[in-house]
Amino acid sequence: MNIVERAAAGRPVNGPRIVLVGPMGVGKSTVGALLARQLRCGFRDTDDDIVAAQGRPIRDIFITEGEPRFREIEKRAVRFALAEHDGVLALGGGAVLDASTRALLIPYPVVHLDMDGEEAVRRAGLNTGRPLLAADSGPRRRWHELMEARRPLYAEVARATVATDGLGPDEVAQVVLRTLELTDV
Repeated sequence: MNIVERAAAGRPVNGPRIVLVGPMGVGKSTVGALLARQLRCGFRDTDDDIVAAQGRPIRDIFITEGEPRFREIEKRAVRFALAEHDGVLALGGGAVLDASTRALLIPYPVVHLDMDGEEAVRRAGLNTGRPLLAADSGPRRRWHELMEARRPLYAEVARATVATDGLGPDEVAQVVLRTLELTDV
């Protein structure tokens, strides 16, 4: 889809063709790369941007500087990616926590990839290698707490929600393309 077609379709002329949001382990990076290949465009993940810019894993940022500092770094990474990237963009699971980030997402075709708790256990294992799951209440309970807080925020920014439960990455990518009416590419 060229610039004129994007404008005629009510999509931003600049910026990502698709933005993926959703919980950790839902497959944003895997599905995003597949979508980019099918749309013949680039793929970018803001978590990867943060790791590259900081020169260390996200877990280390959480441990040494805390979640508030990480969220500031994340907010900046999302803002730059939205301004610079014109392909498929995947955001970290907590990027939607920031109100200014949610406001920036309004004009973009945002898709919320969703899954239930049992699927999360199967896919991500809910191991404590993920800093937000390392809680006294246990990773499974913590995942549910995070989703209770985040699911309304994902819904707020998304044009569509795609349930990924029981689907492979290729199937999810096809559902996203059909949902956004991008099947003619």
